[in-house]
Amino acid sequence: MTTSRTYDLVIFGASGFTGEFVVEEVARSTAEGPKGNLKWAIAGRSREKLEKVLEQAAETLGKPELKTEVDILIADISDAESLASMSRQTAIVLTCVGPYRFFGEPVIKACVENGAHCIDISGEPQFLESMQLNYNSLAAEKGVYVVGSCGFDSIPADMGVIYTKEQLKGTLTAVESFLSVNSGPEGSCIHDGTWQSAIYGFSDQDNLKNLRRKFGYKPLPVVGSKIKRRGAVFYSEEVQKYAIPFMGSDPSVVKRTQRYLHEELQESPVQYGAFAAVGGICSVIKLMFAGLLFWMFVKFSFGRNLLIKYPKWFSFGYFTKEGPTREQMEGSSFSMTFFGEGYSKDKDPDQDKPNMKIVTQVKGPEPGYIATPIAMVQAAITLLNEPQSIPKKGGVYTPGAAFYKTSLIERLNKHGIQFSVITKPEV
Repeated sequence: MTTSRTYDLVIFGASGFTGEFVVEEVARSTAEGPKGNLKWAIAGRSREKLEKVLEQAAETLGKPELKTEVDILIADISDAESLASMSRQTAIVLTCVGPYRFFGEPVIKACVENGAHCIDISGEPQFLESMQLNYNSLAAEKGVYVVGSCGFDSIPADMGVIYTKEQLKGTLTAVESFLSVNSGPEGSCIHDGTWQSAIYGFSDQDNLKNLRRKFGYKPLPVVGSKIKRRGAVFYSEEVQKYAIPFMGSDPSVVKRTQRYLHEELQESPVQYGAFAAVGGICSVIKLMFAGLLFWMFVKFSFGRNLLIKYPKWFSFGYFTKEGPTREQMEGSSFSMTFFGEGYSKDKDPDQDKPNMKIVTQVKGPEPGYIATPIAMVQAAITLLNEPQSIPKKGGVYTPGAAFYKTSLIERLNKHGIQFSVITKPEV
């Protein structure tokens, strides 16, 4: 691990919408540093904006000392030397500047070249996988750990599959997860930064396919029964609601983790399907209409510009330029339920049918701006505190690959993201 640095971690992009909440979460967690006192700073382009973030955090948390005790570093995506200077001063950079396809790589480049580990909360498969392709070898050579998708995308899914595997006590071969997001009386919405990432991601699917060919991967072996295919919209008997395939990075992140565990640790890979529950038939109709508009407009630059300019209109109010209020966040929560099947230790997956089932769940607060900072900060603290439990060589990792043998799940449980067994393994 990186030593002899001024800071344990620096939050880059701290004045952004998500960055403000990451600042608050780090401030809550200062006693969890390697020596019981986390040394940290915040970074971004504008000192004035960063000072306001500290003032807001100090007022919200009742910690006036934040305004004087937390250092401010000036760093800009367009200034490589400022990023290098920031990276040289810290063990870990928590980067909150998105969309990552435009603003993520300069930070990772600076971190890898200057010996700082890097954690992001990207839900963009093309960015995540291109960083693995471009920087994995150099990061390994430098002993640097780059761990992507350490927010709501995709720690609940990736660590949820690992948790389900641990709880089965046999050979887990397939898992399907169903996400439900609940809002309170104030309703809910998401900041349009996530909307922009989705627009650029869906408009660039062909390049993602070309990128994946460059890895030259062989297909992962299918152990046990092949996971069943689902439709674009279907009624789920498991959750008693209509559901659709989950459009985020979870499937790609989980698959990358399973490939790592299979190729590096010789473990049996788990097949994975990710879905989102959307409710009743009225919700389905509304979603289908919004989806049709999205697909029509995202294919053309003029349409993409309209989607970006009017997120609230095209998403029926779900994505807004203002983002959710604190009251909306406090009333929101998520649950991700995992339905797994596999084999007891006395059964042969090559000869027998699956004979075990298990249901687990990950539950937490509002996913985007409460659960995401919790997940990101606990990932960073795990990286700081448990160097003996992470992979021996540096590189670009998924959360599941980096934290497979750590106490991250236990840490998350203590901070409000709860992993539990709903139905114990049944033979």
